[in-house]
Amino acid sequence: MDFLELARKRFSVRKFSDKPLEKEKLDLILEAGRLAPTAKNFQPQRIYVLQSDEALKKMNALSPCVYGAKTVLVFTYNEQEEWKNAQEAEVHSGVEDVSIVATHMMLAAASLGVDTIWCNRFANTQLEVMFNLPEEERAVLFMPIGYRAEGVEPGPLHTASKKLDEIVRYL
Repeated sequence: MDFLELARKRFSVRKFSDKPLEKEKLDLILEAGRLAPTAKNFQPQRIYVLQSDEALKKMNALSPCVYGAKTVLVFTYNEQEEWKNAQEAEVHSGVEDVSIVATHMMLAAASLGVDTIWCNRFANTQLEVMFNLPEEERAVLFMPIGYRAEGVEPGPLHTASKKLDEIVRYL
């Protein structure tokens, strides 16, 4: 399958089956994240794999968006390791780096027939405290991952995209 076909086919899954995600596939998906580019290759990202009943219970308490997944990936970055723009003090790369990593992993998952949903409907600082993350780490998103439940289809807005001339400008 070519990349555009993969991008069109992938959709956010909001109900997961009980089928466990194979370790081999999870490892390939994590490797895709490791290979993702980051600013200056500083690699400030951290990926937490939540699979225990206790960890999943915590995530379900933080957000209604776990959707029954038996594996949830939490993406954070280390503020001390992110690139900082010397010309613009407020510009730094942590959120962007994590977003690149998560996107690589989401698309790698799709290529392996594994479903995901990108979620940021949670209290970031509460997650950091609840999971006792290091003080210098900032939570960005979490990603339930696994196999969609029987009958799950893309949402009605899945194919709703603006036309290229609405989003692209040539200067």
